[in-house]
Amino acid sequence: MSTGYKIKEQDALHYLTFQIVNWVDLFTRLVYRDIVIDSLRYCQEKKGFEIYVFVIMSNHVHLLARSNIGKLSDTIREFKSFTAKQMLAAIESEPESRREWMLNIFEFAAKQHKRNEKYQIWTHENHAELIYSNAFIDQKVNYIHNNPVRAAIVERPEDYLYSSARAFAGCSCVIDVAPLYMTIERLPLMRGLK
Repeated sequence: MSTGYKIKEQDALHYLTFQIVNWVDLFTRLVYRDIVIDSLRYCQEKKGFEIYVFVIMSNHVHLLARSNIGKLSDTIREFKSFTAKQMLAAIESEPESRREWMLNIFEFAAKQHKRNEKYQIWTHENHAELIYSNAFIDQKVNYIHNNPVRAAIVERPEDYLYSSARAFAGCSCVIDVAPLYMTIERLPLMRGLK
């Protein structure tokens, strides 16, 4: 079922959420987080995917991102398809105490949509919201960076290893992020907004 969040401006900055079906806590395991991190890095290097803000939680990923080649939907689709295959392979080959339970959930989710094959790991929605003002950017940055704080994982956003809050605080970060202050100057969509 579509949520109505369509990406119409393929090169514009968007707030995105990628969620695991049924909120399965897949990213509590390092092997699955590493698949996401490596794939995001690949998309940055090879697909023109610019990441400005991110957080990887236990069952979802939030991003402020854009495609500098105007193919945001394609990049997201390829990222989700590739990571789903990689995560399924890891579930089946790595030591995983939740293997049967997770595969049952992913198989059931796949049966709910005709376009799936045997398993579905990611939901089909991306909750894509076009960034339309500086205030909206600020709100989304705060929301993304404070996700681990609200979940009581860390006390301060920059203490969470899988968040761009670390880069914003001058610490090392698992994914390089583009400087957010440049966004408004570079995007025609953003010119003139206050």
